Amino acid sequence: MVLLLTYTLLFASVLILVALGGCFSEHSGVINLGLEGIMVMGALGGALTLKYINPGLPALVIVLAVVVVSVVTGVIYATLLGFACINLKADQTLVGTALNMLSAAVATVIVKAINIAENPDNVSSGVQYVNSKKALIVKIGNFEFNWFMLIAFLALICSYIVLYKTKFGLRLMACGEHPQAADSVGINVYKMRWAGVLISGMLAGIGGIVYITSGVSEWKFENGVAGFGFLALAVMIFGQWKPVNIGLAALLFGFFRALSNVYSGFDFLTALNIPSSVYNMMPYVISLIVLAFTSSNSRAPKAEGIPYDKGSR
Repeated sequence: MVLLLTYTLLFASVLILVALGGCFSEHSGVINLGLEGIMVMGALGGALTLKYINPGLPALVIVLAVVVVSVVTGVIYATLLGFACINLKADQTLVGTALNMLSAAVATVIVKAINIAENPDNVSSGVQYVNSKKALIVKIGNFEFNWFMLIAFLALICSYIVLYKTKFGLRLMACGEHPQAADSVGINVYKMRWAGVLISGMLAGIGGIVYITSGVSEWKFENGVAGFGFLALAVMIFGQWKPVNIGLAALLFGFFRALSNVYSGFDFLTALNIPSSVYNMMPYVISLIVLAFTSSNSRAPKAEGIPYDKGSR
């Protein structure tokens, strides 16, 4: 049960961070389907930091370094979405899909190039971070507390405050609901949309490194992040683009994802002789079922996905 709780909180942390990223982007009016790709690039930056950083440094320094690099790489990759969709007014769905397809290939090429430079016989696409990963975890009895759980919780609280209690958040949401009206009162819609996209890159980048370090000490980037970016989108929609609801939805989805990792530890589940692939499918099947029953009542920001034209009314 302790292991199930640990994995539930870890996977929920990933979903909270990435879904909040999508929430900020869509509240500004930009659909970010490229969350999966941003996660991969954020994971790449964080994994390389863990690989090369001195494991003897204080745990806080290692955690901060990993977070900063993941944020920077996530933001840089998100600028591609921002430039194409905000400045060039490209189709947001197509750009997001392209970013997802590009990310795993780029990450694989970079990692293979690094591995070959270090050892010509090593053509693996994996990054190992065994020693440095220990800095991310604190043992509390049988429970393994991961610092990223705290980061996700703080991000949830900050997101609620920023969106509903600050001028910035209210202006951001105004740009996703009625950008022309926002522009008429002096709000720069382009800047607000850029802010939403960059914040989504920041949070999704952190979510990427949390995901790949959740259970292993090496990650092969040709595997991407196993559709977790799309699962986070499902969490965002189920949570109705509201931080508190997103947190609750993430716990639900995180539980089913964790169950696929630890089901073999429960005798009553193994006695059912259900193939392991069924448990691995559960979070994605649950997301389809949940969206099928809730999507009709979903209320997305009205102007999301629509390129802003200052001249239109």
